[in-house]
Amino acid sequence: MITILLRRVAAAVTLGVCAALPALGQADPIKFGKIDERDLTGANFVADSAAEAVILCDFGRSRFEVGESGMKIVFERVTRIKILKKSGYDWATVQVPLYKKNSDAEKLTSLRGYTYNLVNNQVVKDKLETSAVFTEQASENTLIRKFTLPNVREGSVLEYSYTITSDFVFNFQDWQFQNAIPTRWSEYRAAIPEYLDYKMVMQGYEPLAVQERDETTGQYTIRWGRTQATQVNQEAHSAGSTAITARVTNHRWAMKDVPGLRSEPFMTTVRDYVSRIDFELAGTKWPDEPYKNVLNSWEKINDILLNDDDFGVQLKRGGFLKEQTTALVAKYPDVPQRIAAVHDLVRKSVKYNGTDRYYASGPLRRAYDQHSGSAGDVNLLLIALLRDAGIPANPVLLSTRDHGMINENFPLISKFNYVVAHIALPDDKEMLVDATEQLIPCGMLPERCLSGAGRLILPDAGQSRWVNLQPSQRFLEYRQIQLVLDDKGGYTGKIHQEHGGYAALQSREKLQKNGEKKFVEEIVSSHEGWSIPKFAFKEREVLTKPLALDYEFSSPGADTPVGTIYFSPMRQFSGDKNPFRHEERRFPVDFGAQTDETVMMTITLPAGYQAEELPKPAIVDLPDNGGRFSYTVVDNGQGTLQIASRMSLRKPIYMAEEYAYLREFYNRMLAKQAEQIVLKKKS
Repeated sequence: MITILLRRVAAAVTLGVCAALPALGQADPIKFGKIDERDLTGANFVADSAAEAVILCDFGRSRFEVGESGMKIVFERVTRIKILKKSGYDWATVQVPLYKKNSDAEKLTSLRGYTYNLVNNQVVKDKLETSAVFTEQASENTLIRKFTLPNVREGSVLEYSYTITSDFVFNFQDWQFQNAIPTRWSEYRAAIPEYLDYKMVMQGYEPLAVQERDETTGQYTIRWGRTQATQVNQEAHSAGSTAITARVTNHRWAMKDVPGLRSEPFMTTVRDYVSRIDFELAGTKWPDEPYKNVLNSWEKINDILLNDDDFGVQLKRGGFLKEQTTALVAKYPDVPQRIAAVHDLVRKSVKYNGTDRYYASGPLRRAYDQHSGSAGDVNLLLIALLRDAGIPANPVLLSTRDHGMINENFPLISKFNYVVAHIALPDDKEMLVDATEQLIPCGMLPERCLSGAGRLILPDAGQSRWVNLQPSQRFLEYRQIQLVLDDKGGYTGKIHQEHGGYAALQSREKLQKNGEKKFVEEIVSSHEGWSIPKFAFKEREVLTKPLALDYEFSSPGADTPVGTIYFSPMRQFSGDKNPFRHEERRFPVDFGAQTDETVMMTITLPAGYQAEELPKPAIVDLPDNGGRFSYTVVDNGQGTLQIASRMSLRKPIYMAEEYAYLREFYNRMLAKQAEQIVLKKKS
């Protein structure tokens, strides 16, 4: 809808710029072809020894020009990169996305590139050849221009520049200040005339070194055609041209010495946390016209989707399975059982092909007949059949964890890539259902969907709302261990372990992929000296119950009896490394769901031995009831010890301000679990 509106506006008026638009009068931070030869040596990069490459300067600017079809965005970029290691060679390959709609596409021109090397104290440069430039179709609306700079080696300096010209005024170039490698200087400038109103959203955790704006005036020529004059203003214009001045706002943003954003455990996608600025066209104000809001509202998006042939219309086309749904209604008068039966029908009939989208790829009947479809095909069919079975179901749009967070303040349908079913239950209760995964019980979302909030699409747009995606299920691990020690320090034992909630899903997926034998072999390989002669899985097919595994194990000790036995039994059944290695973290820790891990262990001592040293009991709490670790070792006085270890994380997400506490929580837990038990033979 936005594209159509902008094309109509562009046809209404043609602007001719008669004066250049200055950008704060600042000199450019980089000039293509003018490198500092000192950057070809290693002296300037001693502090970057951990990095594979360094972005020396990344400079871009956007401005508006006028073409035959109307207003155009002109974006220019110059980038310079220093390669430090072989692992950084990938930075020599650059991908530039270009938006396209039907036969129209953004154009990349003035592409230049060089690789600079120091050879025998002389600067040698290799030019980017046209044969190294390729175009790929990444999606229906995205082309990728890809090029690779030549003769890259450790110590090279890479440089490239290009221009993108775009007729799509809504697609103003965003800018990313931060990357996976350090950036010495990143700067973006934008000159925006008063006719266009953009919302600017800054995200990330790095400070701006420069944030400036000023206003100038530009001399424009407005050319009115007879048809255009009628479209713009029924009364005011005839064919011809008018010279006017317009206010131009010049922006300048820059960041200095930006650290590389590394991937860390328990994060969604780097795109959620990288320092960047995004632009969204909110409205237009052309001469002699009132302000026009072109930014969608959530209510408008709701209505657009319900009238879309590949979304709302498909929800009315589940009748081809009327015979099956009628039978399920008769067989399951109990609503929860009926919901589960419909979920089971869809789950077994249409296999998810791994494509994430919120709309159907074609008629739902086709996906059913082919027994394969995208997330949209599967879950829209689920909603349609639930409705046919008398269940009040509606779609919830969301963005998966690897796709990026949704900004609830900006109604943009392009930010979504997934849909699930929402079911309204009695007593104001509700459930979310997804049928894409074969090993997920009804009422549980895949891990990829645990991304904050989704948008509920209802027949009455005014009632549409945000839905919390936080699950009631947890990552549950439980182990009950019977351990028998011998006088040589060896041991045998039996273990009953249960994987529940999301831990059950992970274990069932591994079991399905690898089979029982390999599943158990992985347990053996993670415990030095272990053998597992006997094992049995339980509840493998009952998805609503924890996956259970019972097995016997043994580990040999020394060749001869020992008088003193030192051992740390919990080291065999818990992690030994803190996943949070870095002292600081500037973005949240996102587990997706709460976590609960419990180990109950009974140790039978060798005859004639007694406990001389036992770890003291401990309780470690996170602030604000965020979690607890408890640990006790009790000597029963009858030749047995009892160990109880439990770790509970009561939040799915911990903010950056809580990171230090969470890291220390893990440090203390692992240190306590590593403490030794000392046994001595009675004299």
